[in-house]
Amino acid sequence: MPVLVYTESEKGNFKKSAFEVASYASELAKSMGTEAIALSINAENPSELGAYGISRVLNAAEPRLAEFNARGTASLLRQAVSETGARVVVTSSSTDTKYATSILAGMLKAGYVNNVVSLPETTEPLVVKRTAFSNKGFAYTELKGEPAIIGVSNNAFGTLENSVESQVEAFSATFSDSDFGVKSIAVDKASDKVTIADADVVVSGGRGLKGPENWNLIEDLAEVLGAATACSKPVSDLGWRPHSEHVGQTGKPVASNLYIAIGISGAIQHLAGVNASKTKVVINTDPEAPFFKAADYGIVGDAFEVVPELIEKLKEFKAQNG
Repeated sequence: MPVLVYTESEKGNFKKSAFEVASYASELAKSMGTEAIALSINAENPSELGAYGISRVLNAAEPRLAEFNARGTASLLRQAVSETGARVVVTSSSTDTKYATSILAGMLKAGYVNNVVSLPETTEPLVVKRTAFSNKGFAYTELKGEPAIIGVSNNAFGTLENSVESQVEAFSATFSDSDFGVKSIAVDKASDKVTIADADVVVSGGRGLKGPENWNLIEDLAEVLGAATACSKPVSDLGWRPHSEHVGQTGKPVASNLYIAIGISGAIQHLAGVNASKTKVVINTDPEAPFFKAADYGIVGDAFEVVPELIEKLKEFKAQNG
């Protein structure tokens, strides 16, 4: 029985997480002696997944899923599970996918574990390692029954290129009216920016920047690093930045390779939402700021002095190293 992997796309283009979960599913399938089959929705170039070990792709052309719909996506996944006889379903742990996969688990009465950080410890039984306690620890969870659903944490596994020829098949599903009972009225997205969910690097600012007129420090550093911009909850509450940039336990979770916090003290809710980031750097004038205890690297200094100098040094480094 194969491994089925759901690969997210947006406006026809695969998200970075799609290649990560494809890599994960391919390696998992190898260890189980089976194949990995991908399900994509409205992907313009589904054969791209062949670079990550996926030899068969089911591509659903469904206009009603051009914008994310949780129940509609779950219904499509359920029918793909039935079609393929998948023993394991692999997804990302994005906010959208967690929503859809929770519904899928209910439909299938299946075990579901998200925020998984590595390949299963064993496949007989299926035991996975996931983050727990707001990313402060790990839990080993056994998934019983079939199919088992695994949500892989962003940036936890990485991408593994393993090029194979990919066969693309059209996949159609039957929907009921209730599958689209909830509809999006409007979608507000930042344009021409790296998204927080897909970013390898996130540069985030807090009240230490003193006002929205100083946000160019965050944007300039992000531009040099090719990073997404983010902010703490007080900043979005004050209206300095849109709520779409608010990260933390009560905002968007961050699991980037590098998270730079500038002028953020590090309230427990903020730390809980960014702890999954691999490397955390904090710049703050207060040496007693809680963030320093959680950070991998810390700079005690004035952001208005430190950040411009950091930007110049990074520009010099990039110029010398191409």
